[in-house]
Amino acid sequence: MSRFSSIVWSSIGKKFLTGLTGLGLCAFIIEHLSGNLLLLHKAPEPFNKYAHFLENFGELLIVLELGLVAAFVIHIITGIAIAMGRTKSRPYEMRYHKTAWAGKPSRKSPGSVSMIFTGLVLFVFLIIHLKMFKYGPGIDAGYVDAHLTQLNGGEKVRDLHKLVVEAFSNKWTVIGYVAVMLLLGTHLSHGFWSAFQSLGINHPRYAPIIYSVGIAFAVVMAVGFLLIPIWMYFRGGA
Repeated sequence: MSRFSSIVWSSIGKKFLTGLTGLGLCAFIIEHLSGNLLLLHKAPEPFNKYAHFLENFGELLIVLELGLVAAFVIHIITGIAIAMGRTKSRPYEMRYHKTAWAGKPSRKSPGSVSMIFTGLVLFVFLIIHLKMFKYGPGIDAGYVDAHLTQLNGGEKVRDLHKLVVEAFSNKWTVIGYVAVMLLLGTHLSHGFWSAFQSLGINHPRYAPIIYSVGIAFAVVMAVGFLLIPIWMYFRGGA
């Protein structure tokens, strides 16, 4: 193994990669929620205009998406490796002790002990999400925003808003999304704070602040994402 690989795959290296990719994914989540909140508009144009704007990035969008996929994969692999390393380092008899929230000042919580589970569920959800929307029915299937197409000089604009409305008219789809968003909040409740710790930003003076911000961030992101399908389901109609 090369010196570079040894450094990257060391305990410190894996923690650094996990923290760095974790914060990068947090930034993506913020941006993604900001765009998705446009779905709360009754009219489809604001969201479809946003989606079309992203599509116009062309090859740059492909590069960004590949970078996002790489961040997800690295985050998952290093996260699993760290968890497996911790398990192996524990005495055999300690591996079967009951898991519970340790209370203050410990950072052990439901979020911290379920990181691998929630992370894998979120990754599977991401694949399903992309299949449903990004790679779902498009212009060829009749999902065309006539108003934006006219404003765009006749160049057809995909009506992604219509597809989302149709998806969230199914109560089971809404229930599934809400359940996964609760898991997202659980994951972020520990992941945000843990990312700073992995990067060495864990000064005793700032740790409580970062931890509190992380909890608030997790709640806002989870509620923001789960609000969208619930709102669209009960609002009904495009």
